[in-house]
Amino acid sequence: MGKIALFGAAGAIGRSIADALRAKGEAYRVVGRNRERLAETFGSDPNAEIVTWDPADAASVRAAARGVDTLIYLVGVPYHHFELHPVTMRQTLDGAIAEGVKRVVLIGTVYPYGVPVTEKVSEEHPRNPPTYKGKMRKEQEDILLAAHAAGEIQATVLRLPDFYGPGVESSFLDGLFKAVANGKTADMVGPIDTPHEFVFVPDVGPVVLALAEKPEAYGRWWNLAGAGVTTQRKMAEQAFALGGRKPKIRVVGKLGLRLIGLFQPLMKELVEMQYLQTTPVLMDDSALMGLLGHVHKTSYAEGVRLSVESYRAAITKA
Repeated sequence: MGKIALFGAAGAIGRSIADALRAKGEAYRVVGRNRERLAETFGSDPNAEIVTWDPADAASVRAAARGVDTLIYLVGVPYHHFELHPVTMRQTLDGAIAEGVKRVVLIGTVYPYGVPVTEKVSEEHPRNPPTYKGKMRKEQEDILLAAHAAGEIQATVLRLPDFYGPGVESSFLDGLFKAVANGKTADMVGPIDTPHEFVFVPDVGPVVLALAEKPEAYGRWWNLAGAGVTTQRKMAEQAFALGGRKPKIRVVGKLGLRLIGLFQPLMKELVEMQYLQTTPVLMDDSALMGLLGHVHKTSYAEGVRLSVESYRAAITKA
């Protein structure tokens, strides 16, 4: 794949990909806005080159992409400013194309699929998002794949479901694991009995690298499903059982999110996507399995155990 750069590297998925690169002994570049945060996360890795950028500065984007062959795109935006997703993608693509980057892998989401019309959602499922956030994510993908169709760059998208894992704070389950580790009541966004799937973050990195290496992966999107279908309640029961406790849960529904959103704007933003809790997207990833062959998926029981133990270890260390 040549020189690899992780744009938006400091998040959970970026750390997983970096771990996979480190395991292979490969050098890589991490790109982000905050050098201090990048240094805290990757500074101890001699294979990691730290570069800061400003997506709104074309010269900065080009400098960050210079000498890169494969760009893995993980760039986040504030949850209340999803209009920045297509804008930042366009800015990044312009710089990457100008610098001769060969390949872009976008780590995507289920948002563009919208409300599922089939029990399992394959790549052939229509993209018909009913929400503003879904439409912005779809536009982001369209910009990228249009560049591929025009022959400007090779591009692919890997869609992930909700994710979780040790220290993964941007997860619906993070509060659950913290509550279990601290012996408290868990606050969860409901409903929590509907079918759901989650991907264990440490499993993602190897899949991303394997996908990026496949020439036939480009020009389309791919689904990576979780380790089977579960529910949030089952995950909570597994987590509390580790401490020999019965589940203590407070469930917040749509109305509760609206009320909390009066004081916490981020929670208000979750209301728009709450349909994913009532009519969740359960992905069919047989196409990806056919392309890559065996893909390791950590069981929910093991993933929950590792997640809770990570918080217990942090408490002990503190």
